[in-house]
Amino acid sequence: MSATEVPVLNRSLVNAPKAPVRIVHLGLGAFHRSHQAWYTQHAGDGAEWGIAAFTGRRPDAAVALAAQDGLFTLVERADGGDSFAVVGSIVEAVDGADVRRLADLVAAPGTAVITLTITEAAYGIGSDGQLDRTAPDVAADLALLASGKGQPTTPLGRLVFALAARRAASAGPLAVVCCDNLAHNGSIAHHAITGMAEAWDADLAGWIDANVSFVSTSVDRITPRTTEADIAAVQAACGYRDTSPVVAEPFANWVLSGDFPAGRPHWEDAGAVFVDHIEPYENRKLWLLNGAHSLLAYAGQLRGHTTVAEALADPRCLQAVEAFWDEAETNLRDMEGDGVDLQIPAYRAALLARFRNARIAHHLAQIAMDGSTKLRMRAVPVILAERAAGRSGAAAALMIAAWLDYTVGGPVQDPLAGEVAAANSLTGRERIRALVALVDPALAGDAAAVELIEGLCGTFQPRAAVPR
Repeated sequence: MSATEVPVLNRSLVNAPKAPVRIVHLGLGAFHRSHQAWYTQHAGDGAEWGIAAFTGRRPDAAVALAAQDGLFTLVERADGGDSFAVVGSIVEAVDGADVRRLADLVAAPGTAVITLTITEAAYGIGSDGQLDRTAPDVAADLALLASGKGQPTTPLGRLVFALAARRAASAGPLAVVCCDNLAHNGSIAHHAITGMAEAWDADLAGWIDANVSFVSTSVDRITPRTTEADIAAVQAACGYRDTSPVVAEPFANWVLSGDFPAGRPHWEDAGAVFVDHIEPYENRKLWLLNGAHSLLAYAGQLRGHTTVAEALADPRCLQAVEAFWDEAETNLRDMEGDGVDLQIPAYRAALLARFRNARIAHHLAQIAMDGSTKLRMRAVPVILAERAAGRSGAAAALMIAAWLDYTVGGPVQDPLAGEVAAANSLTGRERIRALVALVDPALAGDAAAVELIEGLCGTFQPRAAVPR
């Protein structure tokens, strides 16, 4: 069969009727499609819950998915081979710049849930835990909102604009579900969104407080970037052309805590877990999985590796991960009790197996992005807890030291890239302290911690330049 004869994936091809839009998602990317869209597809009432998904900075994903009626193939990649399944829960894929369409959908009475995968940096939270209104993109959006002459460009600005439309339509309450890798992510989303609203319209901020619930979640599914080889594999196995397949590991986990005043899909049918207190589960995932990923991202690249599986096969990287896990586990144990059993040994063993799945090419350069924000959640809580208990926190400090070494190689993709470059123009301990301050000012004020981190720099023998 020639390329021109291969049909393009569409709903008539796979008999996938569209559900009505009841969920609006910001951050249309591979992870959302492998996770929240997959859970919605497999909910017992999934046929009643369609997702309208909006892109972030670029329209590409929406253009590609719209040409396929929102359909895509999920490739579950296990050691023993691949399995293929079409996911049809996304019924509308939209360029994030179409703020009017976003406002119309959020204002619709049938919309009950807004989910977010906008990355940690997009919440714009300062060291005080509140929205940084002085950040250039935030300030620009606030000026646009105040003028009424332009449409906001950040996810927060766009969402606040859309929530104003919902208030004007008297469409009732709904839930915002944060699915980014942040501790207390529901609270962070609340502070960010109400902070933006308060700066524009205090009455809107009050309406949001009264009508919008903010649900905290812990999300987990390794989802590497799709390659041309993946696209070819789908066509060969399925007999249709899919320009936007997603590859993911078989494992998936979703823990949620919060209220859904307008209802939600039966995600528990697909394995989601609803709990009263999410912090222990958040920290287990942020410290053990995400923390290990960050450590491997920096140490592994410094050692010349490109994927998680390659880095974990390096005894020096593995030893560093195990030592960090030991520190994290000590502090996670304090959170168990009252019905919370984190099953940490089994979780660690499962992570090693997942990381060693060489058929999942999870690239370290992808994980390494936005280090100043990620380390604030993944390394800092552990080192602070260890030092408060009278221990050194050396394993968590090593993660920060590896990041410091990694930044020497050239420009980094980071919300504080300019500040990172300025700090790297300094020398000696002044440089170390300036870089640590970008991650956590309080930690930078601990002279002994800064000295510890400085002494660990060079552990992974960084090269003069690290490919980005």
